[in-house]
Amino acid sequence: MIGYLEGQILHFESDGIVLLVEKTGYEILVNPRMLETLKSRDHDAISLYIFHYQTERQPKPVLIGFESLDDKQFFQAFITVDAIGPMKAIKAMTRSTGEIARAIEQKDVSFLTGLAGVGKRTAEKIIATLHGKVEKFIGHDRLPEQETSGQIPADLLDISSQVTEVLIEQLGHSPTSAQRMIKDAFERNPDISTPEGLFDEIYQEGR
Repeated sequence: MIGYLEGQILHFESDGIVLLVEKTGYEILVNPRMLETLKSRDHDAISLYIFHYQTERQPKPVLIGFESLDDKQFFQAFITVDAIGPMKAIKAMTRSTGEIARAIEQKDVSFLTGLAGVGKRTAEKIIATLHGKVEKFIGHDRLPEQETSGQIPADLLDISSQVTEVLIEQLGHSPTSAQRMIKDAFERNPDISTPEGLFDEIYQEGR
């Protein structure tokens, strides 16, 4: 069983990557959010925790990669839900582990039905199975830009969070794009103190 790999991204596929590890290329599935994040960053090397999936019905080994052990552990909890197997689960994880865990603990059916392939009945099954069991994953997220820089002042994280939600939910930006826009806005104008001011700075070039 493969549980961890370190290597270089050889190339990207529609639903994952080929990771070159000592002259051997491993096809690894990753969730859509992580795939977009990897494409937006330059990597000399990356390390992934691996979920190795192989059954009688799925005889071809499938490797699913995660950037943190928390994400892998949440995924393993997620697939205990009836009717959510590994392949469906990885495609459904279009939002961060912390966001999904928070929605489960808050019994937010509306949020969960926004995940790829998750209908109302499945969302209710997710809550029934995992409520009270995934609280530890809330708050473990690190947004892409926050991983590599402390550009956003700590006292403005709430403003950043509000604007991020609007950019993603209402204006259709990806999480990676939204975080980059916010970071750039703070770099141009560190005196921003309100959500309105942050929006004005983000879109200043478009006016």
